[in-house]
Amino acid sequence: MQNSPGDTFARGPWHELPAALGTLIRTRIDAIAADMVEAIRQEVPAYRSPLDSAMGRDLVDAVCRAMRQFAELTEAPESAQDHHVSHFRHLGRVEFLNGRTTDGIQAAFRVGARVGSRRYAEVARTAALPTEIVLPLHEAVLTHINALANESVKGFVAAQTRAEGEMQRNRRALAQALLEQPRGTPREPLETLAARARWPLPARVACLLVRNAAGGRFALPGQGRDLLTLPRGADLVVVLPEPDSGGQAGTEDIRAAVRGRTAALGPAAAPHDAWLSLVCARLALNHHRDTGAPDDGLLVVGDRLADIHLLGGAHIGRLLGDRVLGALDGLPAGRAARLAETLEALLMSWGRTAPEVARALGIHPQTARKRLRQLDALFDGRLADPGFRFEALLALRTRALRR
Repeated sequence: MQNSPGDTFARGPWHELPAALGTLIRTRIDAIAADMVEAIRQEVPAYRSPLDSAMGRDLVDAVCRAMRQFAELTEAPESAQDHHVSHFRHLGRVEFLNGRTTDGIQAAFRVGARVGSRRYAEVARTAALPTEIVLPLHEAVLTHINALANESVKGFVAAQTRAEGEMQRNRRALAQALLEQPRGTPREPLETLAARARWPLPARVACLLVRNAAGGRFALPGQGRDLLTLPRGADLVVVLPEPDSGGQAGTEDIRAAVRGRTAALGPAAAPHDAWLSLVCARLALNHHRDTGAPDDGLLVVGDRLADIHLLGGAHIGRLLGDRVLGALDGLPAGRAARLAETLEALLMSWGRTAPEVARALGIHPQTARKRLRQLDALFDGRLADPGFRFEALLALRTRALRR
């Protein structure tokens, strides 16, 4: 169980100091405080602001208060100290809000303790107090300054934790806004949410969807705290800023980070289309076996957007195939497969000629001509219709993906 600050002061070495020393210190607070402040400003760069600045006034006030407390403890070691403890915790909060560090706070206290210890000893000698008090005096200064430093650090850490908690809440809100498909309802601008989350809104983002990773930790080399993460069920969504930039983690870094897991990296998109990158990543994972992707590792969706698009509407594609390619379904399987292969080669060719089809399939041109005549008869001359060719190619590609 931790001791309270009051216990620390009550058990300190002030009982061994004469109460008169506290009274003498009170009469010299301004002079000694001036020496402490000057030493702190010289030795701790973070506190070199002019004395008439807000920081300068806070520094003088903190030093004077610390000396008054030391005098109080010397005069009455059992006296309540909660008011001073609260003040130095507040001081730590102010230091955090002003962008300074705990290292600076502790350095300032150490410098102040060194000067104070020397000056308090001079006061004791001048007053002809017993020399035996020198050791407990130095011990009291160290005990006092350590206690004050600890309270200030506690205030600093509490403010930091509160700010980080607020920032994380704001970042979750930003991630949710990025991943939510707009539905016509007015919402807070992404720029406002990003500013509140202290996350510079990039020109492009990409969504990484990692299966069964919501409860674990995820990190990418070089990304630091720039990743927005949001659990979606058992999965983890990671919003990557500027995925095309050479300064950010590349595909191989991401592949290494997700090794052993099933993951999909959606295509890069403008921030207002981040949700679409996630949709693509989710479709890719839902159909990863159809695309030939392994069960573990990274699927880069931007390389296969057409396939993912077709798989997303695969059931509609099946109906389209039944309607457009129905003429092939009544044929023997072998013949149907050969004619489907020939039809796809025809549709993918530039000039749609028999020699092109023959070269694509590795067959004799005469064989290609024969098949093309059969196709023309089966589809009743519709091979010349651009709309039919478009639908037939979609249907053939969808059938191939489903297989």
